[in-house]
Amino acid sequence: MQHLRVVSPSGTTADVVDLLRSDPATTNVVVLPDCAVDPPGDVVMADVAREGLSPVLDRLTDMGLHRDGSVAVETVDTSLSHHATRAEAVTPGLSEDALVWPEVVDRTESESRASLGYLALMALATTIGMIGVLFDQPILIVGAMVTGPDFGPLAAISVALVGRRWRTVGRAVATLGAGFAAGFVASVGMALLLQAWGLADQSTLLADRPQTSFIWAPDALSWVVGALAGAAGMISLTTGRAGVLVGVLISVTTVPAVGNAAVALAYGVGEEATGSLAQFAINVAMIVAGAVVCLLIQRTWWHLRPRWRVERPVTATGSAGRPARGPAYG
Repeated sequence: MQHLRVVSPSGTTADVVDLLRSDPATTNVVVLPDCAVDPPGDVVMADVAREGLSPVLDRLTDMGLHRDGSVAVETVDTSLSHHATRAEAVTPGLSEDALVWPEVVDRTESESRASLGYLALMALATTIGMIGVLFDQPILIVGAMVTGPDFGPLAAISVALVGRRWRTVGRAVATLGAGFAAGFVASVGMALLLQAWGLADQSTLLADRPQTSFIWAPDALSWVVGALAGAAGMISLTTGRAGVLVGVLISVTTVPAVGNAAVALAYGVGEEATGSLAQFAINVAMIVAGAVVCLLIQRTWWHLRPRWRVERPVTATGSAGRPARGPAYG
């Protein structure tokens, strides 16, 4: 269940209450008159089955409450309510599969901005990846992939493309570029330091490194894996499965590829730098493509899923009738 809190101007509250009480996915409706101070108005709260949340949010937005009042949603960890159980039972679909578009947009919007923490993590992750590739240490490559926060802006680009929010696309692209630029500069600096300390040089880079050679040698699988990783990452984002996202981060080579390009440039091995940048470009392009296609499929499927056609009746005394135990399809 999701807990919905609406701050509504007094003149709109009756319409909000009617909307919530007539929706089979909604229960536990509470009205607190004249409780909101800024913005002023009434507070209306309700519990909503996650799979029925998107239509409710769309109708509240159509009423202008995001502008004239406030709409907030939070997850209910534990709900001991027979009414809530019935609301979930009559709502088509599964909560785990629900695509709540405002939630996805809000979650990725913050990832489109270049914070200092993001830039620091990108620099550290790329440097770790560079060392892993240079010394042929796969465990460091995995560590760099998990540490790098680059999927955040990639997901923001994908969601913004689907939603045609071009300003967010531009901001997310700039954030992605800034992050990899920070990682590239940090990796070049570390490569030069390793050379000055006598720990590595061009011969280290040119030595046989069978366990990490895929970083700078893209092939047909690079395209396939990138697209699959993008799709898996988008599913993990929309369903809140963090464990899946970790697996996605391990499967792509964006951060290590930039790290290897940096050390190859620092040591004057142009061919390897070119191959690494090609691997990076393929992965980024296919991650975004896979994520966009997956998101389009999810939105289409969710909009075409069976929906009820009969609203929950409201009696003359103002009490809502109990919904049927199964979905009421028209």
